[in-house]
Amino acid sequence: MNTFYLDCPCTSFPRSFARDYKETYLYPPPSTVYGFLLSLVGEEDLTTHLGVKIAIGLIGNHPPISRIVRKQRHHKFSKQRLGTYPSSKFSKPNFQELLTDLKIALVIDSSGEKAQVTLAERVAIAVSTPDQISRFGGLSLGESWAMVNGFRPYRESDGPIHWLVVDNRGLIALPVWIDRKTTQGTFQRFTLEKTGEFRQEAWVTIKANY
Repeated sequence: MNTFYLDCPCTSFPRSFARDYKETYLYPPPSTVYGFLLSLVGEEDLTTHLGVKIAIGLIGNHPPISRIVRKQRHHKFSKQRLGTYPSSKFSKPNFQELLTDLKIALVIDSSGEKAQVTLAERVAIAVSTPDQISRFGGLSLGESWAMVNGFRPYRESDGPIHWLVVDNRGLIALPVWIDRKTTQGTFQRFTLEKTGEFRQEAWVTIKANY
């Protein structure tokens, strides 16, 4: 089982119900991690690797939460305002939560995929010989500004891993898939494993909600 280490100094995972006050999930949602992996290998089609299983673990302590004031734009689409959004009318300051010093572990299982070249294989290529991967833009976890420090194989010296395990009674609810057209999502409940041992319940299957 190949485990990978991901380091992101500052990011945010806005909750689905967040509006003016952008509250963040405390853990990386599987839907976000899947999007990160697709970006890593240069894949633009979200459906290419459906069926892949991923496991997410937290390394070290819970990342601290910071609250900032950030200017955000609010667009009102209408026939009269197409392409015209003056800052004086459509921008205002809002609060946003940030996670800092986030370090996570990832494991990928592509046995359920139908892709000719699986996501696990493409990620392995991206890590070992990145010149073989064709991609564009910065590599981020979450919003585009949340750039990652690095992605590499996990080392024991990185610290113990506390895995997110599927638990229908768990208090951690995270999106697994978000439909871009309807913005509706599929959610799963989790519990953070305290023992540091990997369990089969940590696997989450990425599949569309249609």
